[in-house]
Amino acid sequence: MGTITVVQEGPVGAPADLTYRLIADDTHHQQFLPDGFSDFEVVEGGVGAGTLHRFKVTAGGRTREYLMRVDEPQPGRVLTETDQSSSLVTTFTVTPAGDTCLVRIQTQWNGAGGIGGFFERTFAPRVMRKMYTDELARLDRYAREQAAAAA
Repeated sequence: MGTITVVQEGPVGAPADLTYRLIADDTHHQQFLPDGFSDFEVVEGGVGAGTLHRFKVTAGGRTREYLMRVDEPQPGRVLTETDQSSSLVTTFTVTPAGDTCLVRIQTQWNGAGGIGGFFERTFAPRVMRKMYTDELARLDRYAREQAAAAA
């Protein structure tokens, strides 16, 4: 057993305030989720802190459903999604970089013990980093489109 942490970050060619709003708004966030995400449903709210949403993630041949509560420990900069039935927490951090920004996605959870935990620690981070790289590329494209449309 132990904490497993997966981190991926990348540049987004749009202003930090716009990028954060797109991440915090479930209507927009659904537009740049990787193909492994499905059945996204807003249960409560839909924008920022207090939002509750569910979705499924298929990765490594396994599908898991999550029910996530959104918080904003630093509104405009840091947003967290906490699974309501496990220790999993995903944190989105948006850092301004002039007219663009850097987005960091970090997920942490308490890993399983035994042989299952070994495989989880070995393979889950690699699969998740690949999904987050895809999500960051999609976010970059989507945020650029949204910035151009607003100009």
